[in-house]
Amino acid sequence: MDPSSAPSSSSSAASSSSAPAPAPAAAAAAAAAAAAAAEDLAGGVAAMTLEERFALLRGIGEECIQEDELMRLLQNKPVPICYDGFEPSGRMHIAQGIVKTINVNKMVRAGCKVKIWIADWFGQLNNKMGGDLKKIQTVGRYMIEIWKAAGMNLDGVEFLWSSEEINKRAGEYWPLVMDIARKNNVKRIMRCCQIMGRSDQEELTAAQIFYPCMQCADIFFLKADICQLGMDQRKVNMLAREYCDDIKRKNKPIILSHHMLPGFKEGQEKMSKSDPSSAIFMEDDEAQVNVKIKQAFCPPKIVEGNPCLEYIKYIVFPWFGRFEVVRKESNGGNKTFVTMDELISDYESGALHPADVKPALAKAINEILQPVRDHFNNNSEAKVLLNTVKKYRVTN
Repeated sequence: MDPSSAPSSSSSAASSSSAPAPAPAAAAAAAAAAAAAAEDLAGGVAAMTLEERFALLRGIGEECIQEDELMRLLQNKPVPICYDGFEPSGRMHIAQGIVKTINVNKMVRAGCKVKIWIADWFGQLNNKMGGDLKKIQTVGRYMIEIWKAAGMNLDGVEFLWSSEEINKRAGEYWPLVMDIARKNNVKRIMRCCQIMGRSDQEELTAAQIFYPCMQCADIFFLKADICQLGMDQRKVNMLAREYCDDIKRKNKPIILSHHMLPGFKEGQEKMSKSDPSSAIFMEDDEAQVNVKIKQAFCPPKIVEGNPCLEYIKYIVFPWFGRFEVVRKESNGGNKTFVTMDELISDYESGALHPADVKPALAKAINEILQPVRDHFNNNSEAKVLLNTVKKYRVTN
């Protein structure tokens, strides 16, 4: 991936519906830039074989349902629509910021149009930010600023606010939600509660039970061919495929579920925004990153369940294509790993020690995050957004 690919100015207006209209000259320049970017993108896609496009997309998912459907889609539809979404719920950790940037850029390179669903109403349903919609929308704008600074290729991306789009096409959306709700019992819907970070054993509000029906409807409302979300969203994506059976729809949404990065503590399967030490946040400074990685669980010779190695596999290698270790000659000397298999082999044998891994990982992560820090330090609007979001209390 080319981390230096900057988002186009024409796309930034999508980050806020309240942005002022550009002057005619600026609008014309933005339109010309967008057209040129689209032409460059189309040229890049045209140079790829069908198999290369398939491999690029398939590489995103820890799981793909189904591979043959994905291949047929690429054969038959020049520009597939990929759906990704997020619930604005507080500061952004590195999995949301960098892993999503990597995955979106792969989808765009493969010739897809990516619709990113800013699920502000869903955050309200799930009581994020205490259910305060204005706060949730502020968090959404902050997150878009991060992706712009991180190098997400916005030429093939459309940001859509759920509250705006649903209100504009309410007559299409709500009958779809109601039909999905009618065709499923409460027990089946409760099995989807993981998508909200909830357990089906929790006492849920009626709004939270309604949430999976709406998220399932989003897939059809956005006319998505591919659902590109985390493994934690798998159950509701499967619900959408089951709904296709109910309505006798032949073309089902293809599910590309990406791997979920663990937290830094032993046995912590997922990062937690309510536990700042468990994750790196996108605007963490260099010292904070160094401390968090230094304290991270990283048992010698053990690969399984090692969060430091997962960061290398899912962030560092996709970003740089290599992992560089600097150490004394007495400890083996400097070494550049170009494959994860090579790194794992050294780590399992003890030739690569946690004391080698952690400083090298911290250096790589800090290099990735520096453009984001610079953006929030130098852009006054972005700085205000960040300071505002930092004051919000994270609610589970």
